[in-house]
Amino acid sequence: MRKLGKFSLIFLALAALLLIVAVACEEEEEEGTPTGTPTAAVTGTPTVVGEVEGITDTEIILGMHGPLSGTWGAAYAPVIGGVEAYFKYVNAEEDGACGRDIILKVEDDQYLPAKAVEAVKKLLDRDHVFATLAGIGTAAHSAVWEELNERGVPDLWIMSGAHKFGSEPEKYPWSVPLLPDYYVEGTIFGKYISENMPDKKVGLLRQNDDWGNDVEAGLKNGLDPDKNEVVAVQTYELTDISIRSQVTNLKNAGVEVVVSASNPPSSAQLTKEAERLDWHPQFFIDYVNSDPMMFLYSSPEAMEGVITLQANKLSQWTDDPDVAEHHRIMNEYGDYPAGNFTVVGEAAAFLMVEALRATCDNLTRQGLMDAVHTIFKDYQGDLTLEGITTDLSPTDHLATEAMRMLRAHNGEWEYFGEIVSFRQ
Repeated sequence: MRKLGKFSLIFLALAALLLIVAVACEEEEEEGTPTGTPTAAVTGTPTVVGEVEGITDTEIILGMHGPLSGTWGAAYAPVIGGVEAYFKYVNAEEDGACGRDIILKVEDDQYLPAKAVEAVKKLLDRDHVFATLAGIGTAAHSAVWEELNERGVPDLWIMSGAHKFGSEPEKYPWSVPLLPDYYVEGTIFGKYISENMPDKKVGLLRQNDDWGNDVEAGLKNGLDPDKNEVVAVQTYELTDISIRSQVTNLKNAGVEVVVSASNPPSSAQLTKEAERLDWHPQFFIDYVNSDPMMFLYSSPEAMEGVITLQANKLSQWTDDPDVAEHHRIMNEYGDYPAGNFTVVGEAAAFLMVEALRATCDNLTRQGLMDAVHTIFKDYQGDLTLEGITTDLSPTDHLATEAMRMLRAHNGEWEYFGEIVSFRQ
């Protein structure tokens, strides 16, 4: 188990990201830390798998791939921590699911596609998992989702908003993304910009993959061409350590509004580099940055006024009983302090437990998918904003179809405006 002190984890994460922001020289991640040892929500070795893969008389074995080490582990390991803590809580206080303990096997993929392939192969062929959940990252999950569908393995609550993961449920019936569609996010940003910032020159910073493609297409779909023009598009690769030249190019192009499809390390560089250049455009950054960690990785000053989106209750809302309970679960069962990323991890684990409990009379992979399509009808999760519900069917695999805007102010995220729904 990766049990470290919570405050130690905060400083380790901060130190790792500050190295990136400073453009530190380090070895390529492809040759770095080897994949981690799987962890379980309950101590002990699972018994022999029975007739159904990943199901025994006492256990339900689930799998997850995501970054625990390397550049991206510092940013997204808390999502994994939220999943783990919730399963531990369910096993300890709610007797698991279907009279069985939920065992979670986590494989470290360092956010890299090649390592994601290795990770999922281990989960399927060595651990014989019943289902996977919350696979993190567009590029990483793109490398494995087709095999999961070919092998008929439930691929639930994917931690990516790439349009392809939810757009063809008939072709990919086993995959259900949890996060909102990046294309729609880009469209929302574009419409907001044209309505509120007409005549401003727009620039885009984007990762060079499906995620960046989706945000760019959505942004151009949402912008009114009579009001705003995209004057510069800058791309970067997942393995790039520095984006300094891209930020400089956006500034030199006269950009006044920046939309960024970038992860926390790159978003931190973007805002800090802009501050260093004494350049102050309006920033819109992807919702994958909507955690308090951004004020540590960047700075409250550089983040002031930055806009993003979210669909969940915020971790600082400790007066809310569900958020307070999340803090208790993370304190008692987790390895990470509560934050917006542990909230989304718990939200995924919660949906998985609900689906499993609806499958007890038919505890098979198809039975699990039938439950997903049956019970989540205008379903209000405890940690999602009131009015944002999950509504799934065999022909609709978009779990989250509404968001609300967040603005950074005085070192915290604050919601503003109304919920924006894009449900058809």
